[in-house]
Amino acid sequence: MRFDRNAYSVPTAFAHHELTVAGGIGEVTISCADELVATHPRCWDHQQVIYDPRHYLALLEKKPGALDFARPLEGLDLPECVSLLRRRLETDLGHSGTREFIKVLRLLEHATVRELDAAVGYANAIGATAPEAIELILRHRRDRPVSMFSLDGYPHLKTFAIDPPDLGAYAALKGA
Repeated sequence: MRFDRNAYSVPTAFAHHELTVAGGIGEVTISCADELVATHPRCWDHQQVIYDPRHYLALLEKKPGALDFARPLEGLDLPECVSLLRRRLETDLGHSGTREFIKVLRLLEHATVRELDAAVGYANAIGATAPEAIELILRHRRDRPVSMFSLDGYPHLKTFAIDPPDLGAYAALKGA
Protein backbone atom coordinates (compact mmCIF):
# COMPACT_ATOMS: atom_id res chain seq x y z
CA MET A 1 0.00 0.00 0.00
CA ARG A 2 1.51 3.33 -1.05
CA PHE A 3 1.18 6.39 1.17
CA ASP A 4 3.14 9.64 1.14
CA ARG A 5 5.62 8.27 -1.44
CA ASN A 6 6.39 5.18 0.66
CA ALA A 7 5.14 1.60 0.47
CA TYR A 8 3.74 -0.07 3.60
CA SER A 9 3.06 -3.79 3.79
CA VAL A 10 -0.31 -5.39 4.47
CA PRO A 11 -1.14 -9.06 5.04
CA THR A 12 -1.20 -10.91 1.73
CA ALA A 13 -4.89 -11.72 2.27
CA PHE A 14 -5.63 -8.01 1.72
CA ALA A 15 -3.59 -7.57 -1.45
CA HIS A 16 -5.68 -6.13 -4.29
CA HIS A 17 -8.43 -4.99 -1.89
CA GLU A 18 -9.67 -1.46 -1.46
CA LEU A 19 -7.85 -0.15 1.61
CA THR A 20 -7.96 3.06 3.61
CA VAL A 21 -4.75 4.59 4.94
CA ALA A 22 -4.59 7.07 7.80
CA GLY A 23 -1.27 8.75 8.46
CA GLY A 24 -0.53 10.26 11.83
CA ILE A 25 2.63 11.86 13.10
CA GLY A 26 4.11 8.63 14.40
CA GLU A 27 1.98 5.89 12.88
CA VAL A 28 0.30 4.77 9.66
CA THR A 29 -2.83 2.63 9.97
CA ILE A 30 -4.34 0.64 7.14
CA SER A 31 -7.94 -0.59 7.18
CA CYS A 32 -10.17 -2.65 4.95
CA ALA A 33 -13.80 -1.60 5.46
CA ASP A 34 -14.08 -1.46 9.27
CA GLU A 35 -11.21 -3.89 9.99
CA LEU A 36 -7.76 -2.63 10.99
CA VAL A 37 -5.32 -4.76 8.97
CA ALA A 38 -1.93 -3.14 9.61
CA THR A 39 -0.11 -0.49 11.59
CA HIS A 40 3.41 0.75 10.91
CA PRO A 41 5.66 3.43 12.36
CA ARG A 42 5.44 6.47 10.07
CA CYS A 43 8.37 6.83 7.70
CA TRP A 44 9.15 10.44 6.81
CA ASP A 45 11.71 9.53 4.14
CA HIS A 46 10.61 8.97 0.56
CA GLN A 47 10.69 5.94 -1.76
CA GLN A 48 11.05 3.53 1.18
CA VAL A 49 9.44 0.14 1.64
CA ILE A 50 8.30 -0.64 5.18
CA TYR A 51 7.70 -4.34 5.83
CA ASP A 52 6.09 -6.25 8.64
CA PRO A 53 7.47 -9.79 8.23
CA ARG A 54 4.28 -11.28 9.69
CA HIS A 55 2.37 -10.06 6.63
CA TYR A 56 4.27 -12.46 4.36
CA LEU A 57 4.28 -15.66 6.40
CA ALA A 58 1.09 -17.00 4.79
CA LEU A 59 2.65 -16.53 1.36
CA LEU A 60 5.79 -18.38 2.46
CA GLU A 61 3.70 -21.43 3.23
CA LYS A 62 2.87 -21.59 -0.47
CA LYS A 63 6.45 -20.77 -1.56
CA PRO A 64 8.78 -22.26 1.07
CA GLY A 65 11.80 -21.94 -1.23
CA ALA A 66 11.65 -18.18 -0.73
CA LEU A 67 12.28 -18.42 3.01
CA ASP A 68 15.99 -17.58 2.80
CA PHE A 69 15.56 -14.90 0.14
CA ALA A 70 12.37 -13.10 1.16
CA ARG A 71 13.18 -9.42 1.49
CA PRO A 72 10.41 -8.80 4.05
CA LEU A 73 12.09 -11.27 6.42
CA GLU A 74 15.50 -9.59 6.31
CA GLY A 75 14.76 -7.57 9.44
CA LEU A 76 13.28 -10.48 11.37
CA ASP A 77 15.76 -11.24 14.15
CA LEU A 78 14.96 -14.73 15.38
CA PRO A 79 16.35 -16.14 18.63
CA GLU A 80 18.94 -18.91 18.51
CA CYS A 81 16.51 -21.59 19.75
CA VAL A 82 14.21 -20.87 16.78
CA SER A 83 17.15 -21.27 14.39
CA LEU A 84 18.03 -24.52 16.18
CA LEU A 85 14.47 -25.73 15.65
CA ARG A 86 14.75 -25.00 11.94
CA ARG A 87 17.96 -27.00 11.66
CA ARG A 88 16.37 -29.91 13.53
CA LEU A 89 13.25 -29.92 11.39
CA GLU A 90 15.16 -29.67 8.12
CA THR A 91 17.63 -32.38 9.20
CA ASP A 92 14.88 -34.74 10.28
CA LEU A 93 12.29 -34.01 7.57
CA GLY A 94 14.22 -32.50 4.65
CA HIS A 95 12.11 -30.21 2.45
CA SER A 96 9.04 -30.91 4.59
CA GLY A 97 11.00 -29.56 7.56
CA THR A 98 11.11 -26.13 5.93
CA ARG A 99 7.33 -26.20 5.57
CA GLU A 100 6.98 -27.24 9.22
CA PHE A 101 9.31 -24.41 10.26
CA ILE A 102 7.22 -21.90 8.33
CA LYS A 103 4.17 -23.13 10.27
CA VAL A 104 6.10 -22.30 13.45
CA LEU A 105 6.92 -18.85 12.08
CA ARG A 106 3.22 -18.32 11.36
CA LEU A 107 2.66 -18.46 15.11
CA LEU A 108 4.17 -14.95 15.09
CA GLU A 109 0.89 -13.78 13.59
CA HIS A 110 -0.62 -14.15 17.08
CA ALA A 111 2.43 -14.14 19.37
CA THR A 112 5.45 -11.96 20.02
CA VAL A 113 8.99 -13.05 19.19
CA ARG A 114 9.63 -13.28 22.93
CA GLU A 115 6.64 -15.58 23.49
CA LEU A 116 7.66 -17.76 20.54
CA ASP A 117 11.24 -17.88 21.85
CA ALA A 118 10.07 -19.16 25.24
CA ALA A 119 7.70 -21.73 23.71
CA VAL A 120 10.27 -23.02 21.20
CA GLY A 121 12.95 -23.15 23.90
CA TYR A 122 10.68 -25.32 26.03
CA ALA A 123 9.65 -27.43 23.03
CA ASN A 124 13.30 -28.03 22.10
CA ALA A 125 14.04 -29.08 25.68
CA ILE A 126 11.30 -31.72 25.71
CA GLY A 127 11.79 -32.82 22.10
CA ALA A 128 8.39 -31.57 20.87
CA THR A 129 9.30 -29.98 17.56
CA ALA A 130 5.95 -30.18 15.76
CA PRO A 131 4.30 -26.80 15.05
CA GLU A 132 1.12 -28.05 16.71
CA ALA A 133 3.03 -28.84 19.91
CA ILE A 134 4.59 -25.38 19.97
CA GLU A 135 1.19 -23.79 19.37
CA LEU A 136 -0.21 -25.80 22.29
CA ILE A 137 2.64 -24.61 24.52
CA LEU A 138 1.95 -21.00 23.50
CA ARG A 139 -1.77 -21.37 24.23
CA HIS A 140 -1.12 -23.04 27.56
CA ARG A 141 1.21 -20.23 28.65
CA ARG A 142 -1.43 -17.63 27.81
CA ASP A 143 -4.13 -19.32 29.86
CA ARG A 144 -4.55 -17.69 33.21
CA PRO A 145 -5.63 -19.74 36.19
CA VAL A 146 -9.15 -19.05 37.35
CA SER A 147 -9.08 -17.12 40.58
CA MET A 148 -11.63 -17.16 43.35
CA PHE A 149 -14.39 -14.63 42.94
CA SER A 150 -14.20 -11.98 45.63
CA LEU A 151 -16.90 -9.56 46.68
CA ASP A 152 -14.29 -7.00 47.72
CA GLY A 153 -15.21 -3.76 46.04
CA TYR A 154 -18.83 -4.91 45.63
CA PRO A 155 -20.35 -4.22 49.07
CA HIS A 156 -23.87 -3.98 47.63
CA LEU A 157 -23.68 -7.66 46.65
CA LYS A 158 -22.77 -8.86 50.15
CA THR A 159 -26.37 -8.49 51.29
CA PHE A 160 -27.58 -11.22 48.93
CA ALA A 161 -27.70 -14.78 50.18
CA ILE A 162 -27.95 -17.70 47.82
CA ASP A 163 -29.46 -20.93 49.08
CA PRO A 164 -27.19 -23.96 48.72
CA PRO A 165 -28.24 -26.40 45.98
CA ASP A 166 -30.36 -29.43 46.80
CA LEU A 167 -28.12 -32.40 46.20
CA GLY A 168 -30.89 -34.90 46.90
CA ALA A 169 -31.38 -35.56 43.21
CA TYR A 170 -27.72 -36.59 42.88
CA ALA A 171 -28.06 -38.87 45.94
CA ALA A 172 -31.04 -40.54 44.26
CA LEU A 173 -29.00 -41.13 41.11
CA LYS A 174 -26.12 -42.53 43.09
CA GLY A 175 -28.43 -44.97 44.86
CA ALA A 176 -29.99 -46.15 41.57
